[in-house]
Amino acid sequence: MLVKSFNDFRLLFRLMRVLIIGCGRMGSVAAEDLSLRMDAAEVVVADKNLEVAKETVRKIGRSNVSWLQLDAANQKELVGSLKDFDLTLGFLPPKLGFRLVEACIQTGKSLVDVSYMPENPLVLHEKAVDANVTIIPSCGLAPGISNILVGHAIAELDKVERVHILVGGLPEKPVPPLGYTITWSPNSLIDEYTFKARIIKSGQIVEVEALSGLEEVDFPGIGRLEAFYTDGLRTLLYTIRGVDEMWEKTLRYPGHVDKIKLLRDLGFFDDEKIAVDGVSLQPRRLTARLFEKMLHKSNVRDVVALKVEVYGLKNGGKIRHTYTLIDYYDEKSGVTAMARTTAYTASIVAQLILKGSISLKGVVPPERLGMDKGIYQQIMAELEKRGIKVAAETCVE
Repeated sequence: MLVKSFNDFRLLFRLMRVLIIGCGRMGSVAAEDLSLRMDAAEVVVADKNLEVAKETVRKIGRSNVSWLQLDAANQKELVGSLKDFDLTLGFLPPKLGFRLVEACIQTGKSLVDVSYMPENPLVLHEKAVDANVTIIPSCGLAPGISNILVGHAIAELDKVERVHILVGGLPEKPVPPLGYTITWSPNSLIDEYTFKARIIKSGQIVEVEALSGLEEVDFPGIGRLEAFYTDGLRTLLYTIRGVDEMWEKTLRYPGHVDKIKLLRDLGFFDDEKIAVDGVSLQPRRLTARLFEKMLHKSNVRDVVALKVEVYGLKNGGKIRHTYTLIDYYDEKSGVTAMARTTAYTASIVAQLILKGSISLKGVVPPERLGMDKGIYQQIMAELEKRGIKVAAETCVE
C-alpha cells in the first residue's frame, strides 16, 4: 500500500485511542496513569465542562493526552464520540453509567466503568457478547478490588459459605465535625447514607436500611472503627451462588454514624424541595454543596482500608481466605489513597484489555477477573508496582 498522506500512515500504524469520560478526582488520575504506562496510546479526556477537560490535560502535561468536550447525558453526542476510540473508561455519575454501557455496546467499543450505577449491567451480557466487546463494570476499589479478591478466594474453594467486606476511605486522623473528609463525589456519598443496602442473609437477597448493622471493629494498622451496611456488593449478588451470608460494610471513625443519622433525620438528605425566602431548594443538593465545601480538605491526607474475608470448604475442611489492603496518600504525586485504589485499578484493567491479556467478552464483573489466576496475578502485580499491596492469608478454621 502506498502511503500518500498522514491519514494513510495512521491507518497502517494506528495508535490505540482511549477515551476517558469524566475529569474529576478519579478520571484525571486514571488518565495520567494510562498515558504514562502506555505512551504509545493516544489518551483523550472528555468532560461536559470544557475548562475542566483543558485543565486536566495541562496538569498531566504529556504529549499523548488531549481533550474533548462531551456531554455524556446527550446519548446521540455520546454515541458519536465513542466511534473514534478503541476503548473507553467511564467515571460518570451513577445515573449515566448504564447509558454509557448501552452506548459502548451499540458502537462495539469495550469499556471499563467505575460508576455506581443503580441498574444491573449483567442484563446486557448477551448484547455485549453479540457486539464482541468487553464491558467491565464496577471496576474501582469497592466494588472493584473487593470483587476481584472475592473471586480469587472462591476459585480456591470447593464451596463458599460466607463473604464479609469491610472498606472505608478515611482521613489519617479524625477531622471535626464528622471525623471525615471527602475524597470522592458528595452525591455518591449521600447515596451511600440513604440507599437501602442489599445483602445476602440465609441464602437470600434482602434489603436493609442504610447505616444499619452498626458494629465496632479493630482494624490492624488503623485502630478502632465503626462499620455499617452499604450497597457495595453489586454484581456479587448475582454471580456468587449458594452463599449463606454476604455483606459489605463501610468503615468510619467512631461517632460518625450518629452524626449522619442526625442530618438524615433533620431532612438534610431529602429530595423534596422546600421554599426558602421565595426560592425553591432541594435540601440534598444544598447538603452536597456544603459537603464539597466543608469536607473537602486538600491538606488532609487520607487512608484507604479494605478487608475481605471469604469462608468456605476445601477438601472437606473449613477454610478462611483473608485479604487486607491499607493504602495512603501519595505525598510525591499528591494523589489520594482513594484515587490511587480506584483510578489505578480501572487503568490497569483497561491496559490489560488493550494488551490482549483480558479477552473475555460480554459484561465481565470484576470477580470474574479474580477467578482467572493469570489475570489476578497481573492485576496484583500492577497494583504493587504502584505501591498498593494486598496481604493475603489462608487459615484452617
